[in-house]
Amino acid sequence: MNVTIIGVAGGTGSGKSTLVKRLQEAFADDQVITISHDDYYKAYPDLTYEERTKLNYDHPQSFDTGMMVEQVKLLKDGIPVERPVYSFVEHNRTGETVKVIPSKVIIVEGILIFDNRELRELMDMKVFVDTDADIRLARRLLRDVCDRGRSMESVVEQYVGTVKPMHEEFVEPSKKYADVIIPEGGFNSVAVAMLIENIKSVIHSK
Repeated sequence: MNVTIIGVAGGTGSGKSTLVKRLQEAFADDQVITISHDDYYKAYPDLTYEERTKLNYDHPQSFDTGMMVEQVKLLKDGIPVERPVYSFVEHNRTGETVKVIPSKVIIVEGILIFDNRELRELMDMKVFVDTDADIRLARRLLRDVCDRGRSMESVVEQYVGTVKPMHEEFVEPSKKYADVIIPEGGFNSVAVAMLIENIKSVIHSK
């Protein structure tokens, strides 16, 4: 089976999830799965909840990217994997896993996926979602408060303390590795349509 791997990166709240949803809808007939870097946050079983809340989750070392690389390689070779499940409420892995079946199109999504060379080299196409910082902060506030049960104060404190500086140090510089840059991500209908056509050409060229 010829497998096409598409990387979708960009800052927090940039519109990556919306873009991924649009791609999943466009390539449903080609059997598409999405692997999120967020699922590969490291486990911290020896730390208390209070200690876990103080960790820097926006640094590349917060992720078990090596495990993600190995699982993407296995999927590319047609071998199912058991990916970890992460709880953003508990700031820890749940101990459960989800079986992922190989597919013709694999979307790899995350803020820092272009920072890792080995992961980048597995991708047939790299897409960076570029969105204004004010818009990204507003979206993150809504998501973390409404979906993850966090207080507005804690979200803002984390954004100022780690999210913004880590974005400037790691995420923004990784944009140079992108093949395609899409302002506003999935909300940019014209760019999404062009991206879909480009991906189709990559798939059909295999």
